[in-house]
Amino acid sequence: MSIDDHAFQTAGPVWLRDFRFGLTGLVVRKTGARVPYSPSVIAEVAAWFHYFLAVRAAPPIGAPFTIAFTPERARPWYLVWAVSRMAGARLSNDTSAADVVMHFEDATITPNKAPLKLKRGATLINFHCPDVSKTRIALSFERATGRTLTLDPTQHTGLAVEKSEINGAHDGHVVQCPAHWLPGKAYQRLIDNRGSDLTMVDDLRTCTVGGQPVCVFIKRRPLAKRFQNTNTEVLFRMPAEVFSAEEMDQITAFTRELGMDWGAIDVLRHRADGKLYVVDANKTDMGPPIALPLADKMKATRLLAEAFRVFALGTRT
Repeated sequence: MSIDDHAFQTAGPVWLRDFRFGLTGLVVRKTGARVPYSPSVIAEVAAWFHYFLAVRAAPPIGAPFTIAFTPERARPWYLVWAVSRMAGARLSNDTSAADVVMHFEDATITPNKAPLKLKRGATLINFHCPDVSKTRIALSFERATGRTLTLDPTQHTGLAVEKSEINGAHDGHVVQCPAHWLPGKAYQRLIDNRGSDLTMVDDLRTCTVGGQPVCVFIKRRPLAKRFQNTNTEVLFRMPAEVFSAEEMDQITAFTRELGMDWGAIDVLRHRADGKLYVVDANKTDMGPPIALPLADKMKATRLLAEAFRVFALGTRT
């Protein structure tokens, strides 16, 4: 068995090679995305390192087990890294000897083929979730709830949301229909997710394990920035504080349709009728959100770690 006993503790020098550092910014080697240095970016990086160091210092909640990620190893900025580490996982590069094997690839569509050789009784995670495109998400939502999210921009009259099919693009914007259907774009109903403050929108980022909602991050931002990934405020809530029992069943049904064992979904509550709409899902989610207080980040991580152990091992100890 090949186990990297120190992988969780020594993360740093290895994954820093994922970036190329310049004088005015850094470049993500895999995607080519450039992130300029700025006071806000530096502040976010500092906040993330505070969380990262807190996770490293926290003792695991249970006896050790092994986990292998394939075809990519989860880096520390992905939530599952912190959660699995706190759950007691030790990283292995041998999928045939690991107790848990998770398909992990930060891409919209992946083949998700299970390894040919597995340890007897090993738990497989996310191998039945090969597609998290906006179209696939909307189809899964409709099958789970009976409510339609997708629309045809050439036939619809009124406002709609146009967004990339690619996961994590954050390029959504409102368009007036009828409109041309552009290649690579998905078109969805415009959900009015304003809260009590009509100048702000509330995104209900819901973390799920084994299809069950575990915690919710209420992400608030100005209406004018509704599609951006910058939050004015983030609040931690338990699912029962945000959703009814029926709504939690709908979330579980959605994740089952999508085939997602681990991940986070973006849920919007329509102001007009109070109904929920799942508009996005991410099986390689980052987090917790930077704007969330550290105490809440650690509480969420522990709750997810407990749920992760139950799903992966069937026990909390």
